[in-house]
Amino acid sequence: MRIRVVLVEPLYEGNVGSVARAMKNFGFSDLVLVRPCEIEDFGLAMASHAREVIEGARVVDGLGDAISAANLVVGTTGVRGRTTDRHLRVPSLSPKELAERLQGGRGEVALLLGREDDGLSCEELAACDVVVSIPTSPEYPIMNLSHAAAVLLYELSRVEGGEVELARPENLARLLDHFRAALVESEYHQHKLEKTMLMLKRIFGRARLTDREVQTLRGVVRNLRWGAVHRGGGSEEWCFGAGTEVREDGEDEGEGAAGSDRSGVQEQGEGS
Repeated sequence: MRIRVVLVEPLYEGNVGSVARAMKNFGFSDLVLVRPCEIEDFGLAMASHAREVIEGARVVDGLGDAISAANLVVGTTGVRGRTTDRHLRVPSLSPKELAERLQGGRGEVALLLGREDDGLSCEELAACDVVVSIPTSPEYPIMNLSHAAAVLLYELSRVEGGEVELARPENLARLLDHFRAALVESEYHQHKLEKTMLMLKRIFGRARLTDREVQTLRGVVRNLRWGAVHRGGGSEEWCFGAGTEVREDGEDEGEGAAGSDRSGVQEQGEGS
């Protein structure tokens, strides 16, 4: 399993250096920086003997380039339990749970760590297949960027790869497109569509699908869409029986408590 560490707009060069050091401590070297701060002598000094991780880092202008071709995109959040964007953050895995789900897999995982003062934005979290959060004290839950990275990388360093190849991102994207089309055709509630699509994305991310499983699910959805068109009316009565009332569950069921409009491991920049 290949791990790609992505720092999104890091503010302090000392933190970047410390993350690079933690990466080398646990055997990782693939670092991508999205619009980073200037990294000069202090950042290199904090990296210590991991200077080559910083020197070999890829610098990109946008998140899309940073996560391109990754089989799984993992977002980090230090905020669990607010109400305005709970669907973005919940359910979240612990670092240990994430490592357990990756055991025996093969592919590339992009691990996103957000800004020290503001974490990952809602849009950035929505691009993630899985969300991970480090259990911390409620009195002071937000960790320093490099400390959070060290905890995550320790757990990920224990993952043993295997033969289960994770589905390619383009195939997962096509599967989600099929589900979206099916929901639109069925006149699914428009105000719930985006939250439902994100929920499906997260379900698939946690399920660790293979390409063959993705193709099977695409075939299932395709046939359901075909059947809905060619059978015409009466489908509701055929599925549920005449007079049966179909009750819709609340859109927030299964989501955790919480949120603001921003998220991520909102690490403080102390020590930089």
